Amino acid sequence: MPTVHVNLAARSYDIIVEDGLLNRAAQLIASAGLTGKAAVITDSNVAPHYADNLIAQLPDASLHTVSAGEASKSMLKTADLCGEMNRAGHDRGSYIIALGGGVVGDLAGFVASIFHRGIPFIQIPTTIVSQVDSSAGGKTGVNTSEGKNLIGCFHQPRLVIVDPLTLNTLPGREYREGYAEAIKHAAIRDASMIDTLGDLDPTDQHPSADLLTRNLAIKAQIVEEDEKETSGTRALLNFGHTIGHGIEASLPYGTMLHGEAISLGIRAALFLSEKMNGFSNKDSQRVLNLLALFQLPLTLPESISTETVMGKLSRDKKFTGGKIKFVLLTALGAAEVSDKVTVHDIREAVEHLRS
Repeated sequence: MPTVHVNLAARSYDIIVEDGLLNRAAQLIASAGLTGKAAVITDSNVAPHYADNLIAQLPDASLHTVSAGEASKSMLKTADLCGEMNRAGHDRGSYIIALGGGVVGDLAGFVASIFHRGIPFIQIPTTIVSQVDSSAGGKTGVNTSEGKNLIGCFHQPRLVIVDPLTLNTLPGREYREGYAEAIKHAAIRDASMIDTLGDLDPTDQHPSADLLTRNLAIKAQIVEEDEKETSGTRALLNFGHTIGHGIEASLPYGTMLHGEAISLGIRAALFLSEKMNGFSNKDSQRVLNLLALFQLPLTLPESISTETVMGKLSRDKKFTGGKIKFVLLTALGAAEVSDKVTVHDIREAVEHLRS
């Protein structure tokens, strides 16, 4: 079965991708050396489809279901889950399984990082966003009223189990929005993937294991080079996310899906890449055509003011010491972290999204 190894010394782990892996989850978890009591954290959308299967394989496991959506990524919900786990008899010998998309993975990973000062966790991603991107790399965290993921830490999973068949139960909108992250990977590291993605049928919710593995390998390579985002390499994964997160945080969480906001952020970043780096407008159009293929938005809703977006951006983690670190493309498949982008440039890019 396709496997991506994330080489991080003592924190190394495998990402395994294959249809039907959920049915063998307990066997794979045992092979990873985890033998304690499991706490399965999932959400109200995923639980009815897949929780029973997983719990049946792990008879001593406890099940913890949160409401689906970004609103569950909070300190309040983190405390609730820790309390539930304590009452269910979990201790430092336990481990957590994150069964769900990016929200569940971020939240469950954060709980794992602080429960009894840190216990192992497993990722079983069930959305495109999480199967190509967020399940790998160890970023965990929750949102605040000021912005996304402002509280969190790095806590690598022990294993990632990717079963593409779990995508079959996603609503179409939730399935398509995840491709913003795959398009991002193509734009920053793998230009040839543009054509591969362009050949897909957005209504066919069964992507190949090879495509998922290709994306995860890009993520793994970047994480290996810069696990905790100190050298700048991992920051390349923020392409489209600076303005995208600002837009997402400008609405009540869940109003605009993550990938939809990132689509707008990518269009803004392409505009700035052309302006600052002389990036090809023809190549920008290839990326924009892909976003359109997956029915992702390219125009900022009138209800979101530029001032609101700019206010959210000022609190973003990618503003370090008041300085803007912005990811721009230098060519299709190549990117850099630039300090040339000004607040005025960003405001202009946000306004560009209204055209």
